Amino acid sequence: MEKQDFKVTKTSGEKASFSLNKLRNSLKHSGADEKLINQILDSVRDELYQGISTREIHNRAFAMLKRKKSIFASKYKLKKAIYELGPTGFPFERFVAAILDHSGYSTKVGTVMQGICVTHEIDVVAEKNGEITIVECKFHGEEGRNCNVKVPLYIKSRYVDVKTHWNNKKGRNNILNVGWVVTNTRFTKDAIAYGNCAGLYLLSWDYPKDNGLKDRIDRLGLYPITVSTLLTNREKQFLLARDVVLCRQLIKDQFFLDHLGISDMRKEKIRSEIGLLCR
Repeated sequence: MEKQDFKVTKTSGEKASFSLNKLRNSLKHSGADEKLINQILDSVRDELYQGISTREIHNRAFAMLKRKKSIFASKYKLKKAIYELGPTGFPFERFVAAILDHSGYSTKVGTVMQGICVTHEIDVVAEKNGEITIVECKFHGEEGRNCNVKVPLYIKSRYVDVKTHWNNKKGRNNILNVGWVVTNTRFTKDAIAYGNCAGLYLLSWDYPKDNGLKDRIDRLGLYPITVSTLLTNREKQFLLARDVVLCRQLIKDQFFLDHLGISDMRKEKIRSEIGLLCR
């Protein structure tokens, strides 16, 4: 049977044709060289069977990358690492704020703002060049769940309420003129169509093209601590509970590793891993 005849099961439960090129592209993002990529592709292709889950394919590729070099595996598991910021959406909100901070914004997380009708708790309020941006984050802890049109519809109404009150108040030195919707998954076609029509800025895992979350993270080196292949789940949760969301933060605040009781040898390995990610 030819490789293109294999059907894989996506996280949503849908069946799709196996794409060697998609897997190749995701492996390239890890930084692995062509030789290693081809070895992994050959191995995965030899072990394909009808109905294999995309999760199993990625787990096999991840294991091979990890055996070769942990930083390759860390970059490859980026999408999964974003899901691991849960179960609440708060670490994801701090993560989005950190991305904006490194793009020249000053940000506040969890701010209550007055609207014309009611008050609203806004996930992230960002300011840059005298312009206020309000950002609403939609975090999903499970793969396969996309943001449908109801999300931008709901957020648009909140945005208009806050914007009208803000811009009508005299004495303001800055204007509120931009509303964002950010998700760690994907938007449906209707959600994108409505968001663009309504003047909202949409940011998802792979949207806008070449400037989605994954592109910004790779470009800025803003990897969440959950990408680490050396930290345990317990250690990651300890750090997230103390608002340490980025690997960059752990470089600055390495005393957190002391609180975890990590040995000097292991600390050095962790420092090396996150240092390479943040380069």
